[in-house]
Amino acid sequence: MTDRLTAPTISSRHPAAERKDFGLTPWAIRGELILNCNCTVFCPCVVSLGNHPPTEGYCQAWAGVRIDAGHYGGESLSGLNVGLLLEIPGLMARGNWKAAAFIDDRASDTAYHGLVSIFSGRAKGTTGLFSILVSEFLGAERAPVSFATEGGTRRLTVGRKIEGEVVPVRGADPGRDIVVTNTRYWMGPDVTVATATKGRVRAFGRVWDFDGRSAEICAIDWSGPGGRR
Repeated sequence: MTDRLTAPTISSRHPAAERKDFGLTPWAIRGELILNCNCTVFCPCVVSLGNHPPTEGYCQAWAGVRIDAGHYGGESLSGLNVGLLLEIPGLMARGNWKAAAFIDDRASDTAYHGLVSIFSGRAKGTTGLFSILVSEFLGAERAPVSFATEGGTRRLTVGRKIEGEVVPVRGADPGRDIVVTNTRYWMGPDVTVATATKGRVRAFGRVWDFDGRSAEICAIDWSGPGGRR
């Protein structure tokens, strides 16, 4: 199985500039997101809503999304996974992001294009802010994307591009995760504090190793216009 693109690559021109009729297809996704970035401690963007800089002054991150239930129009997205690459030069709220998406190679053509629309921000709704914050969409590729859970450990593998594993940080009561709750973070209000036991990226000219750095686990419940059903 190859992790090379088997559908047309998305232009680096931002998708929001390509067509005006996106955002009319109802969509919804429920599942879980994991993220590992280069912050040395828990990412300050979660509680500051992007108004506090990352601990290193800039952000480099990979993320994985497991879709437990979802649809794009009449096409099911349930059971699919997505990998993401994010690069932010400073304050998250100031934009100028670069991003790329790796779409599960099990997705149908309709599901593939729907997920590209969702994760580029074209589909509006919860992820619509990407169309404002992302100045350069590096591209989208079909790839074998695996999202596995074993106890508290989450693992993401995207071909040979991303190898990630995150675990919750232990609290005083080892049976309970440390959770930042009631946030206004766009991904979801409750974010589990985690760390990466593996965080390697080899994609789009980026070579990153974020083992031991900040990570997050977040239940997601996202939708676009009219997406709930």
